[in-house]
Amino acid sequence: MAHILIVEDEERIASFVAKGLRAEGHRTTVVGDGPSGLDEALSGQHDLMVLDIGLPGLDGFEVLEQLRAQGSRMPVIVLTARDSVTDTVSALEGGADDYMPKPFRFAELLARVRLRLRQSGDQPGGAVEKLSAGGVELDLRTRRATIAGRAVDLSAREFALLEIFLLNPGQVLSREQLLDHVWGLDFDPGSNVVDVYVGYLRRKVGARAITTVRGMGYRLEP
Repeated sequence: MAHILIVEDEERIASFVAKGLRAEGHRTTVVGDGPSGLDEALSGQHDLMVLDIGLPGLDGFEVLEQLRAQGSRMPVIVLTARDSVTDTVSALEGGADDYMPKPFRFAELLARVRLRLRQSGDQPGGAVEKLSAGGVELDLRTRRATIAGRAVDLSAREFALLEIFLLNPGQVLSREQLLDHVWGLDFDPGSNVVDVYVGYLRRKVGARAITTVRGMGYRLEP
């Protein structure tokens, strides 16, 4: 399992996140200020960082900027009470791999942690920046999607769902897998949320791009 760095000055939140990640088998290190967070991040001992923005000593934007300036490609998930579009764009363009506003559900954070760890494992030395298959491309840093060179607007859930498909082109993904990775929920046989969002995606990427495999799930055609 991974060693995850949590840089968060609210002790209650830091403890909550660390406890949940340890329950999943991960090792955690918690620090409560920007300078200590940057030092830990540059130590090379961590596989992923969960980073708050409003930190004492050095805010999260500065930590992220210095981390990337020194060549670190460690995946970073920004977790913050700041949820304005400006802050979101600043974090992603500054090198964050994902952005979650507070309050948050731990299950969703866990799903994003799994995604980023998987990506960084697929590309030694850093996280994947772009995914593409079948004329569909996602830029994970700018959160932009293009279909055959045409920009397409996606909601956060649509983006996350398409991201999972692009990580597994040609592979059948069950509803359980999609719920776990995108929504972080235990599978509810009565829920049709996956089917609804696959329908949304088909309208944007093309009806033939995602195939239904009866009784098994869905597959993105490469």
